[in-house]
Amino acid sequence: MNKRQAIIIVGVLVLTVGGSIAAWTYLHASHEAEADAHETHSNAAMALNAGRRWDTDEPLRTGMQRIRDAALQQQGVALAATTKEQVDYLIANCKLDPQADAALHGIISQLLTGADMLSKTPESPEGVEKIRHALHQYPDYFNHPDWQP
Repeated sequence: MNKRQAIIIVGVLVLTVGGSIAAWTYLHASHEAEADAHETHSNAAMALNAGRRWDTDEPLRTGMQRIRDAALQQQGVALAATTKEQVDYLIANCKLDPQADAALHGIISQLLTGADMLSKTPESPEGVEKIRHALHQYPDYFNHPDWQP
C-alpha cells in the first residue's frame, strides 16, 4: 500500500467514526430535548375531561400495555429501550382530542424521564420509579378498561 492509499483510508475512517459520533450525539440530545419539552408542557397541561377520565384509542391502550408489561419483566437498559420505543409508537399512532393529548404528554414526560435515567444509569431506582409513577397515574386521567397498574 502506498502513502496516498493509506491517507485515503485513514481519512475515510476518521470521517466514518466522526460521523457516527456526531449522529449518536444528535440523536441522544434530541431525545433529551424532547423529554424536557414534554416535562415543561405536561406540568401545566394534565387535567381531567370536566372531572372525568379521557377516552383512549387502541394505539394508546396497546402502547401503554406494552410499557406496563415491560416494567414487570425488564430492567435497566432493556426497560428504557422498550419504554422509548413504545412512546415513539404512541406519538406516531395515537389520535386523541387535543386536551387529552396534552394530558397524555404529562404521562409521556415521566416515561421518557425515567427511560433516560435508566439509559444513563441502568440500576437507577429513580428511573424505575418515574416509569412506575407514570403507569400508576395513567388510569387517573385515562379510561383504559381492565387496566392493572
